[in-house]
Amino acid sequence: MDLVFKALADPTRRELLDELFREDGQTLSALGARFEMTRFGIAKHLKLLEEAGLVVTRRRGREKLHFLNPVPIRLIHDRWVSKYAEPWAAALSDLKSRLESPMEKIFEIYIKTTPERLWEAITTSEIRSKYQFGNTFTSDWTPGGKFQMHNVKADAPLGEGENIEVDPPRRLVQTMTALWGEDVKAEGTSRITWEIEPVGDSCHLTVTHDQLREGANDQLYGGWPMILSGLKTWLETGETLTTPGSLMYA
Repeated sequence: MDLVFKALADPTRRELLDELFREDGQTLSALGARFEMTRFGIAKHLKLLEEAGLVVTRRRGREKLHFLNPVPIRLIHDRWVSKYAEPWAAALSDLKSRLESPMEKIFEIYIKTTPERLWEAITTSEIRSKYQFGNTFTSDWTPGGKFQMHNVKADAPLGEGENIEVDPPRRLVQTMTALWGEDVKAEGTSRITWEIEPVGDSCHLTVTHDQLREGANDQLYGGWPMILSGLKTWLETGETLTTPGSLMYA
């Protein structure tokens, strides 16, 4: 968290985050055109934001695109703000929503665990329910296999999809169709990719939620920061989060 606060302390870096929140997935040149600063200066600020986990990058051909990652902000919320008055939590939730934009969403987090334990937490229904709103997942976790998301409070599945790639304990790619309401069901099918990379005694987890239409309903992807925060908390402490969203359907 020291890196996060250091990154946010500089007004130029905050403005860069504002630009990415306004339009996600920008190149260095596009961002640099909005500032009276050299390309090298912008690159240095972006590097600090990447080191803090507030910005993640992806290659698209020859271009390097920058995306805003709201997970570190969610972790700050879970550590301190969730203990206090509801208006604070509501304000942070609104900030989180504004930081996220449609089409392609990328979320990163570091978790002190092994790839095998992390994979187990992603693919074991009982564990998954501890950090994903009490929902359970039924699947054989094989390529081409189907999966369904259930909750004891729902009479029908809340979601369903297909396992496209299953490469334990490194990579899981799935399609997903939300079924918990007609509004999200109308959005059709999107794709979720889990990527696990060991780093020392920890894991770097990246979740990419893409193939979303422009202006897609934020119910589809808005819960990821809380889900990943809950996953980190459970793996590192054995405890579950008690934030309102985590308990919403539990």
